[in-house]
Amino acid sequence: MSGAREKKRAKKMRNQPASVTLPAEPGPFPGGGSRACPPSGDVRSEQQYQQQKFSNQSSGPSYRKDQYFPKGQNRGERGRGRGGWQGGRVSEEMPKYITVSTFAQARAAEINAMLKAVAQKSSNSLVFQTLPRHMRRRAMSHNIKRLPRRLQEIARKEKKEQSKTKCRKARRRHINLVAEFNRRQRKNIWLETHIWHAKRFHMVKKWGYCLGDSPTEKSYRACYRAMTKHCLLQDLSYYCCLELTGKENELLKQLARICSIDTGLTFEEACCLSGRFEGSLNLYRADRYPEDMLGPITFIWKPRDGSENRQLWIWMHPALKQDMLRELKAVFQCSEPEEIYIPEPITTTIQEEKQVDVVLSLGKKRKKEDKEGEKAVPVKKIIGDGTRDPFQSYSWISQTTGIVISDRTMEILRYRLIGPLSHSVLTETLKAASLQTEVADSETELNNWWVENCKDSEKVSLHQRQSAIFELLEGMSSPSEMPPGTILGLTVGDPRVNLPKKKTKAMPDFEKYQDNDKVRQLYLEGVPVDCAHSFIWDQDICKNVTENKISEQDLNHMRAQLLVPGSHLDLGPCESKIPILLVQQPGKMAGEDRPGWGSGWDIYLPKGWGMAFWIPFIYRGVRVGGLQEALKHSEYQRTPHAPNDFPDCQAGMQFAKELETSLLEKFKRRPPAKRANYVKLGTLSPFVCPWGQLTKNWEGRMKASGEFVHPSSPHPELCATEGHSFCDSKAEVVKEASPETGEVEETMEIISSEGVLKTEDVIGAQEFGERDETMTTSDFIVLRSEKLLMQLSAWCYPTAGKDRRLRLISRLGQKEMTEDVFLPILMSYPRALVWVNLSLLRKGNPELHAMICIPAEDDLVHLSKDKLFCGPQEPKHRDIFKHKVQKLKEEKKKKKKDNTKALESDPPSVPDKKTTEEHEDLILGLWSDALPDITSHCSRTLLGYVTRGDFSLAAGCGEALGFVSLTGLLYMLYNQPADKKGLVLLRTPASLQYRFARLNIEV
Repeated sequence: MSGAREKKRAKKMRNQPASVTLPAEPGPFPGGGSRACPPSGDVRSEQQYQQQKFSNQSSGPSYRKDQYFPKGQNRGERGRGRGGWQGGRVSEEMPKYITVSTFAQARAAEINAMLKAVAQKSSNSLVFQTLPRHMRRRAMSHNIKRLPRRLQEIARKEKKEQSKTKCRKARRRHINLVAEFNRRQRKNIWLETHIWHAKRFHMVKKWGYCLGDSPTEKSYRACYRAMTKHCLLQDLSYYCCLELTGKENELLKQLARICSIDTGLTFEEACCLSGRFEGSLNLYRADRYPEDMLGPITFIWKPRDGSENRQLWIWMHPALKQDMLRELKAVFQCSEPEEIYIPEPITTTIQEEKQVDVVLSLGKKRKKEDKEGEKAVPVKKIIGDGTRDPFQSYSWISQTTGIVISDRTMEILRYRLIGPLSHSVLTETLKAASLQTEVADSETELNNWWVENCKDSEKVSLHQRQSAIFELLEGMSSPSEMPPGTILGLTVGDPRVNLPKKKTKAMPDFEKYQDNDKVRQLYLEGVPVDCAHSFIWDQDICKNVTENKISEQDLNHMRAQLLVPGSHLDLGPCESKIPILLVQQPGKMAGEDRPGWGSGWDIYLPKGWGMAFWIPFIYRGVRVGGLQEALKHSEYQRTPHAPNDFPDCQAGMQFAKELETSLLEKFKRRPPAKRANYVKLGTLSPFVCPWGQLTKNWEGRMKASGEFVHPSSPHPELCATEGHSFCDSKAEVVKEASPETGEVEETMEIISSEGVLKTEDVIGAQEFGERDETMTTSDFIVLRSEKLLMQLSAWCYPTAGKDRRLRLISRLGQKEMTEDVFLPILMSYPRALVWVNLSLLRKGNPELHAMICIPAEDDLVHLSKDKLFCGPQEPKHRDIFKHKVQKLKEEKKKKKKDNTKALESDPPSVPDKKTTEEHEDLILGLWSDALPDITSHCSRTLLGYVTRGDFSLAAGCGEALGFVSLTGLLYMLYNQPADKKGLVLLRTPASLQYRFARLNIEV
């Protein structure tokens, strides 16, 4: 019997009583009839009896029996056959008695099952569709009386059960459309530009949002060209904003506990504290630096306005929000909520759903009654924050210090323009707001706040200075010419008014590129402190601007009233005034090549104005990017991307775990013959980077060695010391015949000093299924000390002869690499990782989780002799798990065979838990045991892993970013020749070929 038939039969027998049989070839007396039957408890004997009767009473010539069964085998002895399930040998004796009670119970169960099957509807067809074709009538589907009387009652029930789906026209009505959109946002919130993105992008659900991942059109190179030569637009409104309000001294005192001056900027930096510049830093748990990393953030201080209290915005990735919010609440002792906030979409959805029900019940189409009894049409509500619980508080206050923490996520929208022509796009799209001294409409609050501010001469003067500086931006060739992190506040008019007739490409006006004193002053000094002020800091003003926005429908109606179609629409005092904040992004700052690449501007807007600014930007010829384009932007800048490149924070660990799961599932989906055998390739961990074990192994090697001598080969004869070997294991090349081809292959075996395969050398190594490293943040750290990174960067710098290296070190004020200098670093950071970037010397394309290895002496000698030498090859390893996998496969087949044979006689046996757990993670091609020493598993010593790698359009060669062990890096640099400093080998997980690459640390 085929596997499908076996499954079908097992499904049939699943709900049957013990004495029920369903023979595949029923005889003339199915179910026992009037003949004597075996005892009901013995299923096998009953079936054998049926088979015996069938074979004895089957008519026809004897040659038919011989035709289907071989000589010496009758129907009962053939076991499993094509015709159905047979139970083995046939009992030659007829049973003498049956147990009546149990037999009757079994038959009753069969009858009940049969009645249930008859009563149950077997298909999705309606009643009139079950009639023969000659009895069907066209009107039966909606007129029940056309049906035969016996079926009319059933048809009435069916009609009630049918869901009343509305037609498309009704579904597209505003009230129904908004209710549907809000329902779809309950789990993953939409950005204001969601519908625009959903039509043009591949959408993904991440971090509680629905985000555009990458464009559906081919635009990989086009997006790079936009970042390099024109302008790329991104919607970063999903980033989270926490606002801290309180006394400056109290804020700085507590904030100093969660950051360190060792890593660079702090919240106390004078230029950032004044409000002129945006700052960026890494946060840690209070007083835990350099351990317990929370993640990277950017921050903006509100400029001083004479008030005692200061405001601070902290912007972070949504994956980091909960950890940072929890730590800030603990540091400032904010336990009691100031007020409970229920996001509007949830409330709106419930209200609108109730209102829709009322409307439908009354039979009205669009209009509804509100609480005051006035007729009103529902309008789309502003979306709130989807990363927090609907009934959770959004503001917390400290009873001791009075500091308030407010969650302003999705209250402030954030767009990013990247590229040298960001200035042109900004100046063409946005125009400074005109002054207004009279209220346009006394009934509404439109622009009330602006009229009041225009009456103050100081604020009018400030607005004029801000407008003048904004116009000067057009005289700059690139945003990178501005001081890094410059902030400019501004109030602008409605950008929909200046919309061009058709899509154009914003180009710079070369007449304004004059080297006058004002532009030069802006280059050198940046924006003055008072010009960094913006009304967007005031929540009441933002609320007013959002609520009194002119709708798109009204705006189009005004355009239709123009005498000359297509001419400029002048709204006069009715034009909305929107406060915004412009923040310069400096682009690539580290390293010597491509300075300022990827620079641009961030625009902060009040909520509700997302599409009003988005469409005018699109009409200026910008190209839009998604999450993948943001990833490439940071890759070309060689900066870590959150949360991918932060393995020492909780969000980074969670990301690595999810990535490993997805890659493993993808690997399992492919048949064994069509996927890489990573055991033979010497890749221990192809889907996750075991950072904790890497640092532990290097720490163990350092302790075993005691001092750094000889180069990196793991062979003990090359790295023997006086007391101990730096590597306790040795790699042997073993020749063995391949079972498939019979050819002799070179394979690698990692053998310990006793000659046994090393599988348990490392404490804490875990099974493959649990290898997500249950990492606590104390297992390893990432080195972020600027002083030490500059020192390492100088040591990695390549030497091109004539003591260039000495001059470089003296210029940077760094020390030469001696034991007295680097041994204290090792003692302070025994388990540290260092962020590095690698550029391939020749061909090659680095991939995710590629291995960074130390070249042996022979490799460097070969490279010196042959400049075209790409790199050595890893000998093929022996798959020590292959026989286990084959044995497990055979056991499974045998068990399956036994289970199918015993399916009718015995209840299904429970598999042995220990055996199941033992082989649960045994997958052909993956290392399924505890990891050995990962640094010495291959012929070249492992130094680290690549987290991102690809061919770089910016550099014109393969580039990779990743982490290496600090101990291993110092060991390699100490032992490398002077003219080969910083040379490493890269090997992708599914390849045996090593490639030479240059390692750099950019600070």
